[in-house]
Amino acid sequence: MITLLLGLFILLYTASNLDVQKYEKMVNAIGNVFGSEHKTIKIFPEKELPVTTPLTSLKSEINNLIEKNNYSSSIKLEENSRGVTIHILEDIVFPSGSAELKKSSKIVLQQLAAIIRRLPNDIRIEGHTDNVPINTYQFPSNWHLSVSRALNTAYYLMTEQGLDPEKLSIVGYSEYKPLESNQTSDGKAANRRVDIVIIK
Repeated sequence: MITLLLGLFILLYTASNLDVQKYEKMVNAIGNVFGSEHKTIKIFPEKELPVTTPLTSLKSEINNLIEKNNYSSSIKLEENSRGVTIHILEDIVFPSGSAELKKSSKIVLQQLAAIIRRLPNDIRIEGHTDNVPINTYQFPSNWHLSVSRALNTAYYLMTEQGLDPEKLSIVGYSEYKPLESNQTSDGKAANRRVDIVIIK
């Protein structure tokens, strides 16, 4: 009885702190306690299992999409510590000073959604502007414009393209996360954008 209780307590203790090495030791120890022939038991084979990551082929798929549809001047791809970011410039998604999606932008977002909806990753939609002030009834500031653009993009991807709302979030950065200097017209154009960030 004492031997059985000892084996039970070892089992319970090890299970509460489970990892592969401990589990293997526990199984072998139990075998010795109950008099089974001594041999080392491996829970998993020594051969390393293949490591798969959802972002492995994402960049090549999006680059193929950009090249096939001549989007190279309007869609940029970046990978950093956060994950993979798709920069979509204003000219392809929104009229100037507006947060209403163009008809052409819906085609672009549909093509991107066909790729990213398969991923298990969280996705954040980020709105950006240049540093030229805006002050209209609808958009009292660049903050309002950047958030509205992120919101409309995310809502379209969720309601029309089937992206999981539990994985989506939005943020507006106004003019404060520029890609380029706002001292030139080209730099301002690069900063007016929506980013789709696939979080690692």
